[in-house]
Amino acid sequence: MAVLLVLVGTASACSAGDYGVLHTAKGAFAFTLEIADTPAAREKGLMFRTSLAPDAGMLFDYHGEQQTSFWMQNTLIPLDMVFIGADGVVRTIHANARPMDTTPIPSEVPVQFVLEIAGGRGAKIGLKVGDTFEQVRVKASK
Repeated sequence: MAVLLVLVGTASACSAGDYGVLHTAKGAFAFTLEIADTPAAREKGLMFRTSLAPDAGMLFDYHGEQQTSFWMQNTLIPLDMVFIGADGVVRTIHANARPMDTTPIPSEVPVQFVLEIAGGRGAKIGLKVGDTFEQVRVKASK
């Protein structure tokens, strides 16, 4: 009975919105996500973090496709930036963005989402342009 209560408590602490899955040729890779969907949350991003677990990330949601650009101001760890369309298709990838670098990193094409994961993680999971991202916020094309 105690095990059941622990599992129920864990399930209620996290929602489907807290998870995302990148599908690559190597398999499906799940990430626990922080969501940045307001201007203030997007501005802060992962600044001042000293680590990021390999199965963690931050999902930036712009609520519609647009061109966007990121930088690494006050970001202390290298990050992979995965630029994703509203349909969940990976459009562009910037691997291993350098900590504290203020050089703009553009999406190059309109995207709705940007997924930031630990630097080098994309290469480890075989992430390529054209791969897909599954998450409750993504409206997959039919």
